[in-house]
Amino acid sequence: MATATSTRLSEKQFARIARALAEPRRYQILKEIGACAGPAACADLCQMSDVSPATMSHHLKELEVAGLISTVRSGKFMHMSIERDVLRAYLDQLAEL
Repeated sequence: MATATSTRLSEKQFARIARALAEPRRYQILKEIGACAGPAACADLCQMSDVSPATMSHHLKELEVAGLISTVRSGKFMHMSIERDVLRAYLDQLAEL
């Protein structure tokens, strides 16, 4: 996974991000997380999207596995933050094509 000091993604992570963002609903969820001033609550994302909690959980897991979001769990609540350094690294590599 890319960090603030490492801006080059592995081919595997690059492909995971591409697959995650190819799903329009995941792209929309990522935009909603990025628009939040702080960490986004999973419950709020479920209310904004017309998907079941199980479907939302699946989409969030795909975004997390791709490295695009990080999650913090507190009891039964979950909050997500966008990993902007990973997204920037993806966009930089995409621009090299």
